Amino acid sequence: MTLKKNNILNKLTNLDLSIQLSLSGLSFCTLDRDSNTISSLKHIRFEKKLNPIELLDKLKHVFNTEKVLQNDFSNVYVIHDNGLSTLVPKPLFNEDCLADYLKFNSKILKSDFITYDNIIINDSVNVYIPYVNINNFIYDKFGSFTFKHVSTILVEQILLLEKHSTVPKIYVNVNDNHLEVIVVNKAKLILYNTFEYSTKEDFIYYILFTAEQLKLNPEALNLIFIGDIDAKDDLYAITYKYIRFVFLGNREDNYKFNIEAQPETNHSDFALIKSF
Repeated sequence: MTLKKNNILNKLTNLDLSIQLSLSGLSFCTLDRDSNTISSLKHIRFEKKLNPIELLDKLKHVFNTEKVLQNDFSNVYVIHDNGLSTLVPKPLFNEDCLADYLKFNSKILKSDFITYDNIIINDSVNVYIPYVNINNFIYDKFGSFTFKHVSTILVEQILLLEKHSTVPKIYVNVNDNHLEVIVVNKAKLILYNTFEYSTKEDFIYYILFTAEQLKLNPEALNLIFIGDIDAKDDLYAITYKYIRFVFLGNREDNYKFNIEAQPETNHSDFALIKSF
């Protein structure tokens, strides 16, 4: 969704900004459109899980202290990373029933602002609760900007990557304390879900439970990791113990990267970089 503000004229610039925010941390990167280069990339992890008010305070501090964020930007993208979302098939979607879609799997308040993203690639709608105080801050600072839920980007981009696939695959996007699971088969989305975990046993339980519910054989399916993980991690090791075919993904970037903006791996920062 794009929020527009007609009374603010953005200065002409070749620089775009993307910010991904969760209650556990935030990250941002900038893209120089002229050279098609990711010019900056940074992660900030919080010592504890914050509430939305504390998250806004952290974001304000980042804007006040990070020199790269003092630039003017031609486009600003905000990614809301939380578990307050659900996918609805487009033929069943009714804009007057947003709260009804969410109330069965998320704790919502009457005061919550609920919105949605259209996911054209699989004819669905992603209904979610954004951090509205973050949106208001970005709106006041930049005027027009675009925001999406992290699951919108994950679903869209993974379906694009898998458009010619003929075998079932489980994508797992790994974060500090939660994971997103995206299951695709023959270029179609089978399942999206997110889980919080605190131990590696929690982590593998949710993956195996998902496979069991979908009747996917751990000896035959392909599992692809993206996000904050590498082959040396305990999470990778325990997954490989129970699932035969485990791979590290690839964003298949079309961008160049400045030396100081190199992602840690070819599969990290997936949603952030794919948001442009």
